[in-house]
Amino acid sequence: MTVRKPAKRQQRARADAPFAYSGLERIFHERGRLAVCTCLVTHPEGMSFTELQEACGLTDGNLSRHLSALAEMEIVSVAKESNGGRPATICRITKSGRTRFLSYIDELESVVKDVHERSDALARHSERRSLPRLVTT
Repeated sequence: MTVRKPAKRQQRARADAPFAYSGLERIFHERGRLAVCTCLVTHPEGMSFTELQEACGLTDGNLSRHLSALAEMEIVSVAKESNGGRPATICRITKSGRTRFLSYIDELESVVKDVHERSDALARHSERRSLPRLVTT
């Protein structure tokens, strides 16, 4: 996996406020939309509404609402297509949607890395403070 560098604006924000994580976009920061985008990134040819619904464990209404929100932001495209004579709703992630989503995932990785690094450092510091000191005479 290639890790993209954050834009200069994001780098400045991280230096001034290291826990701001400006690359976390609200549109993706919801379980259902995270699932939809993950599915569509891994299926660039697209998925039918039914396939996507089953893969994400969403109801018709929930999936429709998430797709509408993502389509409004031009992250996904939804089109009616003929699939062997039967109409099907096909969902695809857009090129810009893929780029934005992968940047979001990179930022999430930064969050996870920061949490682990800082909590490990705190644990090491706490262990050192709780070690008994040797008394020398």
